[in-house]
This record gives sequence, C-alpha cells and structure tokens, in this order.
Amino acid sequence: MTHRILFVCLGNICRSPAAEGAFRSRAPHFETDSAGTSGWHVGDPPYGPMQNAALVRGIDLGDLRARQFSAEDFHRFDLIIGMDARNIADIEDLRPAGNETPVRLLTDFAPETGAEHVPDPYYTRDFDGALDLIETAVEGLRAHLDD
Repeated sequence: MTHRILFVCLGNICRSPAAEGAFRSRAPHFETDSAGTSGWHVGDPPYGPMQNAALVRGIDLGDLRARQFSAEDFHRFDLIIGMDARNIADIEDLRPAGNETPVRLLTDFAPETGAEHVPDPYYTRDFDGALDLIETAVEGLRAHLDD
C-alpha cells in the first residue's frame, strides 16, 4: 500500500517542510506533502535559516512551497501529522463529517525523546534542535509504516 502522508505546522515554512524533507529522504517510496494551518506564507519557500540548517544535514527543501491546509486534505492523505497540539486542534476543526483519516502528533513517533511537540524554530531560533527532534520522529514514523 502506498501511504500518502501530510505534515502540518502553523506557517509551513519551518517544521512541516523540514519533516517532509527529512521523511522523503528516508522513505522516498511514500507520497508526501506539507501544509500550514495559516495562510500567511502561501507560495513562499521554506524559511532561509531552516533551509540552511537542513541542507547541512543533506536535506534539500529548496523545491518546497508553502500552502494552506484544507478540508480536502482529509481525502487526499492516509495520515496527517501535526507538529503541536494547536496544529492538531486546527486540523480537527476542518475534519469533514464521517472522515476517519488518522491525525497524529509527530512526536508520537519519538517517545524516547520525551517531547510533547516540535517547538517552532521560527520563534525559538533553535533550528538544529528542531531538526534533531524531527529526524528522530520521522525515523520512528518510517519504521512504524514499514512494519
């Protein structure tokens, strides 16, 4: 089965494109995309400092562009992954009646880290810390889906 996975954060310029890029580099056989719950950055590339931090790790985000999450995404994807509880709540607010697409926190796949969410490096400025957590979690997600 081909899994279609959507990674979602607030603006779709830091965490979710980094998660998409990290995941697709490890599991190119899955279909991936990313989106933001807000429309502030639609059409923009990932934030420069996040692109640079990811590129140092061999993760190229240059081809990604921000888009806004929509209710249609529940029909287009098999799994939707949010970066924090606010993202999950905003995603669930758009869930169509009767839709059962799973929505999970990325950190659910990295319980060993003890992290409840992926902190937003746009505000914390800790791009490497966010990437450390994202890479651990996407490896857990890949292992979960490949089982």
